Amino acid sequence: MNNLEPIIENLHNLTEKIADESGLAVVVVDEKGSVFKANNNSICEVLETSEEFAPRCAEFCGRAFQMASDAGQSVSYQCYAGLDCRAVPLKQAKPLVAIVGRAFTKAENYRRATERAISGDWNKFPPTRVFENVLLKGSSNILETTAKKLEKLEIVSESAAVAEDFAAASEKEKNEKLTANNEQQTTGDDQSAETSPSTEIGKLIGQFNQQTAQATVDYGQTLKKTSEEIEEIAAWRSLFGSLFNLTYQKACLSIIRFLSKRYALNSMAWLERRENRFESIMATGSMEGQQFKISLPADDKLLFDALENELSLDLRERAKNGERKNPQTISLFPVSVGGEVQCALVVADELKEETTKRHISRFCKTVASELEILRLREEVKRRNWLANAVEKFNASLKNIDTDDFWSNLTRVSAELMRAERGSLLVFDEKSDLLTVKAAVGVTADSIKNESKRIGDRVARLVLQNGKPVVVGDVNKIGLKPAPSDWKYKSNSFISYPFSIGNRRVGVLNVTDKADGLAYSEFDLELLNAIAPQVAVLIDRASLKSEAGKFEQLSVTDALTGLLNRRYLEERLAEEIKRSNRYGYPMSFMMIDVDDFKIYNDTFGHTEGDKALRIVGRCLRETLRSADVAARYGGEEFSILLPQTTPIEAETIAERLRENIESTEFPNRQITVSIGIANCCLELNSAHDLIVAADKALYEAKRRGKNNVQNYENIEDPDDEKK
Repeated sequence: MNNLEPIIENLHNLTEKIADESGLAVVVVDEKGSVFKANNNSICEVLETSEEFAPRCAEFCGRAFQMASDAGQSVSYQCYAGLDCRAVPLKQAKPLVAIVGRAFTKAENYRRATERAISGDWNKFPPTRVFENVLLKGSSNILETTAKKLEKLEIVSESAAVAEDFAAASEKEKNEKLTANNEQQTTGDDQSAETSPSTEIGKLIGQFNQQTAQATVDYGQTLKKTSEEIEEIAAWRSLFGSLFNLTYQKACLSIIRFLSKRYALNSMAWLERRENRFESIMATGSMEGQQFKISLPADDKLLFDALENELSLDLRERAKNGERKNPQTISLFPVSVGGEVQCALVVADELKEETTKRHISRFCKTVASELEILRLREEVKRRNWLANAVEKFNASLKNIDTDDFWSNLTRVSAELMRAERGSLLVFDEKSDLLTVKAAVGVTADSIKNESKRIGDRVARLVLQNGKPVVVGDVNKIGLKPAPSDWKYKSNSFISYPFSIGNRRVGVLNVTDKADGLAYSEFDLELLNAIAPQVAVLIDRASLKSEAGKFEQLSVTDALTGLLNRRYLEERLAEEIKRSNRYGYPMSFMMIDVDDFKIYNDTFGHTEGDKALRIVGRCLRETLRSADVAARYGGEEFSILLPQTTPIEAETIAERLRENIESTEFPNRQITVSIGIANCCLELNSAHDLIVAADKALYEAKRRGKNNVQNYENIEDPDDEKK
């Protein structure tokens, strides 16, 4: 048995306790690499074993041993994945360093990681692996506290010294010990046994055992709990272990039931944050079936004060007229992850015991990470489902440009929303009227003939406000009932307005969900995803069928038939807003015909115009129905790609380039260079995206033309100068 094994084993046990207590990862490394890990972050497990990302990990945690050893003290750093860490040197015969943390302490960092896992460079890994054990903390204080605990593990240095002495004993001394034991000398005049090497080694072993035991006791005292607290934590952990087999909502319900049984509570509710208020998503007891909202103060100071002091925020109900009438008092316990309060638990029962409040507050603080992991998992699944649904929707639109355009568009949209009934209304700015273009489902014909009545109830108001409406039960919002001859089966519906820039385009109404359930925010998100392409389709069809020639030309390039620069920039600004608000990916291309001036000078402007028309035709043939292609000016074209990741954009661009290169032109072969920019935190305005795509296009020209370059892959010239 290696002489350091008892020390390493004991150190492993202690660091596991620290990791368990803090909810952080503790990874012990030596100069060669990892020795052991406790509660490691699943993101780290995935990236460290990846051929692509392991070198990036080596730049941070791979250098932790050297950084802490050189500094002779703890070193803080944040890795490329956004995880906060401390490298803590451990005094040992064989030098060791503990990496503590590997946790997100800022909301923007774990959200950025989520985006990378959903649609970025981590989406190649199975979501179940990435989000198996994500570590989330509200601040860096817990990292500092845990690092200090590791620094104070006296057993490390003392035991190491003992082990070093033990290892230094020669083979001769060990043999003498064995001889002495075998001979069992009993002579009274030989006192050497008291000072022989074997006796000294025995003393060392005794010291080691004694110091190990004492250090364990000392550490145990730093973490001591009353028997009641130990039992409390054990019950919590038993629950936490079961949560990972549930969906997020079922986990919230399981938490409510657990607290109800544990603390003899009857009426509780789980609240989710919606901008500046909390809304109930599930409740029990007297709160069950109630729909209520809690407005939040301008900042979250009161919420964080309650978290810090392990207390509740006690709120009193007010009557609608502002006067208190038999007010109900509730206790609100915030749940914070990554420095933000996204949900809360409400207890309507009277909490007389201060201890109970503290227990519930600590519970909410502890369970926050587990819930966020579940939410992130479902976010990944939801995004994947959403992407598949949009892809299916786009495929359905390929053959939609027929004589029965409006009916087909309405039918495809209703099918996507699993609606048995739906109607599409188009707005005419000149007459200020909404017209029913198409309706699907029973009584569709009668709805078409009731254009005034159907628009005046909901659609006109929705269009004016520019915000969609999701109604779970029309009877609870005071809306005037629909005519009885419309024969709605459901009281739930969605009314969704479409617009391009500041121009109002139309409204889609869907109701009678096929599964019989009410529409929710999740259904609304699906409409948010398809809204850009639906708005463009409605607008194009309206211009084609109703607008005068002058209006059509105002947004269309006369030479190529593509949209013009003005229209493109308007759509680009709108799509960027949607991308920033909902986190959807979005890409933008700038395309330039190579050596077009030479083509014009050689073959004449008439032939040049023919070539541009053929390029425009190639764009239309290659692009998806949701994409927006425009002639930007001269021989330059631009394409807006909604719901498109950088990798997808590069694939589309390469397909475009190859299509044009293989197309037969009248005089000679034509090629194009393409630059791509992707909407992100650094590029979140129309101007920034256009400039970035233009720089990528310039790089494509510099590299010999007839190629595709993405802005995020090229080096900034200013950086090269530095």
